[in-house]
Amino acid sequence: MKKGIWSGVAAYAMWGLFPIYWKMLHVVPALQVIGHRIGWSCLWLTAYLMLTGQWKQFRTVAFTGKSIATYSIAAVLLTFNWLTYVWGVNAGFIVETSLGYFINPLLSVLLGVLFLKEKLRRFQWVAVTIATIGVGYLTLVYGRLPWIALVLAFTFGFYGFAKKLSPLGSLFGLTLETGIVFPVAVVYLSFMDVNGSGAFMHEGPLIDVLLIGAGVVTTIPLLLFASSAKQVPLSIVGLLQYIAPTIQFLIGVFVYGEEFDQAHFIGFSIVWAALILFAIESYHHHRAPAQPIGELGEG
Repeated sequence: MKKGIWSGVAAYAMWGLFPIYWKMLHVVPALQVIGHRIGWSCLWLTAYLMLTGQWKQFRTVAFTGKSIATYSIAAVLLTFNWLTYVWGVNAGFIVETSLGYFINPLLSVLLGVLFLKEKLRRFQWVAVTIATIGVGYLTLVYGRLPWIALVLAFTFGFYGFAKKLSPLGSLFGLTLETGIVFPVAVVYLSFMDVNGSGAFMHEGPLIDVLLIGAGVVTTIPLLLFASSAKQVPLSIVGLLQYIAPTIQFLIGVFVYGEEFDQAHFIGFSIVWAALILFAIESYHHHRAPAQPIGELGEG
């Protein structure tokens, strides 16, 4: 299990460091970055499945009507999530993007209540209520809804919901998702190149390497996470997931100097208090052998 924990830490740490990577691509429009991320991720994942002898199994389970329908929805949600995140990072909203992933676990359990008829335990309701107060307070601080955080939380929350109903594991799932939107990405990037707006092969070798590498940095943490999820209890995975937004937050404040004054600190502290309560409650609940599996929360 120790190896699995370190794999999980590595995966979430890499996701946490993503803002630095996307910042290096700030000269490339976010939509083009996502087009390359989809395209190269699909190619790298396909190559990995072929090299590891999993391609035949993937084709057998992936190319069915149910899988295509479910993962088409997931692919659209993931694309919007990636686009919002990359745009938010390069527009100077790294702190707000981290907020989206902080509140996502709480939103996920609410989706379970609304659509899967799951029941929240008492302290889960308390945590959700506290987080809602925190988001409301931050709305007053920002003078607007923290829409970047909410879009990230909702798209990733519904993405997770779609994945919960899907039959494939994370590796096969992301391969199929990127494969579904791959043709759209190729057509879009080709059009941008023809009309002279494309960045690939026009902004220097470093940008080209980073665009190709977008598929690598997407694939590696996924494989690490898939390995970790098989070896580590759900309660520990639920705690590890806060590593990524914490690193993102620290990068936004201390590396890129984004605004974070006392008012922001109060709002984030309310959300963090909700997450601490939620994490502690979930940890103790998952460790209790008498609890039925059907009541496990997303976090």
